[in-house]
Amino acid sequence: MKYFWTFFWTFLLVEMLTYVVSSMTGAHFEFQTGAILSVLVTILLFVVSMIIPNDPVEKH
Repeated sequence: MKYFWTFFWTFLLVEMLTYVVSSMTGAHFEFQTGAILSVLVTILLFVVSMIIPNDPVEKH
C-alpha cells in the first residue's frame, strides 16, 4: 500500500509542478511528460530510501 500512496502523491505533485513550470515558461502543458517524470521520481525515492541506512546513530 505504501508504494501506491507514494506514487499517488508523487504523481499529483509532479503534475502540478509540470503545469506551473510550463505556464511560467509559456510552453504547452504536456500530461504525458508529467506522468513519465512522476514514475521516475517515484523510483528514485524508493532507491534513495533503500540506500540510506535505517540504523540508529551512536552518540559521538
